[in-house]
Amino acid sequence: MKTPEACPQCGAEVPPRARACPECGACPETGWSERAQADRLDLPDDEFDYEDFVAREFEGRAPRRRGPQRFWWVVACVVLLAFLFMVLF
Repeated sequence: MKTPEACPQCGAEVPPRARACPECGACPETGWSERAQADRLDLPDDEFDYEDFVAREFEGRAPRRRGPQRFWWVVACVVLLAFLFMVLF
């Protein structure tokens, strides 16, 4: 297996033809495999089930969207108060 330019475990620069990482000691047996390099990307596994993840995360209820709706209610109240202030004073 070819020596990587950067250690997939700690990110340190690895000299060409090094047998192990000079920083953390990782070697082909402990972390230079293709699987170890892919694991560092934090990508979901091939068997990742998105629907199951959403069901567990939200416990069967749909996520509530509050951000934009709340913003427009605040804008409407501010405009209404400004209009009332101009009419009354």
